[in-house]
Amino acid sequence: MATVLPFKGLRPTNDKVHLVASRSVDGYNPAELKEKLAGNPFTFLHVINPDFDDGVRTKPGSKERLVKVKRRFKSFIKEKIFQRDEKPAYYIYRQIKNNIEFIGIIGCTSIDDYMNGVIKIHEQTITQREEKLKDYLEVCEFNAEPVLFCYPNDTALDNLISDISKAVPHYDFTTTDKVRHTLWVLSDTKNVDLVSKRFSSIPSIYIADGHHRSASSALLGNIKRKAKKNYTGKEAFNYYLGVFFSETQLKIYDYNRIVKDLNNSTVNELLQKLKDKFEVKEIKETIYKPAKKHEISMYADGKWYSLICKKGTYNSDDPVGSLDASILTEHILSPLFGIHDLKIDKRIGFIPGIKGPEALKRSVDEDKAEVAFGLYPVTMDHLKWIADTNNIMPPKSTWVEPKMRSGLVIYSFEDE
Repeated sequence: MATVLPFKGLRPTNDKVHLVASRSVDGYNPAELKEKLAGNPFTFLHVINPDFDDGVRTKPGSKERLVKVKRRFKSFIKEKIFQRDEKPAYYIYRQIKNNIEFIGIIGCTSIDDYMNGVIKIHEQTITQREEKLKDYLEVCEFNAEPVLFCYPNDTALDNLISDISKAVPHYDFTTTDKVRHTLWVLSDTKNVDLVSKRFSSIPSIYIADGHHRSASSALLGNIKRKAKKNYTGKEAFNYYLGVFFSETQLKIYDYNRIVKDLNNSTVNELLQKLKDKFEVKEIKETIYKPAKKHEISMYADGKWYSLICKKGTYNSDDPVGSLDASILTEHILSPLFGIHDLKIDKRIGFIPGIKGPEALKRSVDEDKAEVAFGLYPVTMDHLKWIADTNNIMPPKSTWVEPKMRSGLVIYSFEDE
């Protein structure tokens, strides 16, 4: 059964939260990042990018850089930009983006749940990245960006969240990307016990986004367990930060592909080859996206095409092989383009479906690619099918919303 615990979170003061919380550093281009750092002394980006403040450049991921991150984080606490809650709490978080509402619970989960399979995975992690994140956690000793989990719909939790969300929130602000963020602190004993007990009755939870953060937390926890003489299991390193949404509170978008060249072929030759495995139809529309599972859209030479899988193209009993991303690789990218490993081939690029089919069209029209392929979004049932059968999705199969801001609620491993 799932372990999801309350904790004494470190949070920005109410007057500064809208200035502190930031997108992931990867969400900014260099010019934007410089502008944010120069114009906002409170942004959490100063913690993540400490070199900006002293002008001394350090190598990303180096011990020297990580020590500076921790020192800058400590300064945010000393300056009372962050304050620690006095009682263990859960945090009800709501995000409204493009008129879509997401609401869930922030808490801590156990590395044991990750290792014993209560936490289900659907993505393979890369050892080098696990080690890099483990080093970060070991030096910095805090989680600032929660792993995104989903759990089966639970009426009691739904009712509690609904009731709490009617109260006056502790935070309520809108960021410059027009996303509204609202947070309630849930620290009364009755409701804390209710949340804990409801999660303890749930047999499995699923990682929607954050496989490497989960793996690195488990890696560090095991190292610390072996090194600690009087290990009890209650130490802070046995847990890590998560935000938990019920299945119906998450939205899975497609994750699409662009290819830089046609592998010494022409569009007409490609269309003829595609007819072996797909029903190919030109679409007389400016913008197009797949309307159903096992339909792939293609944009090339100023035209959209619908590619519908023919019978026998896939095995419907195979959780991985029946994914449209797998079908695209097996019957198009690999045999027709010579792209066999999506992790290392530099001819292929990925565009999240949240950017819409317009982004695919623009990539081709602006000569950043020769052809683009759009996929139908993976369903939550299919994601769970893969996780429950201990299978792994191909790279970049899903883009899951919402994405939380860093620095909104922080879990510290250090003694209070």
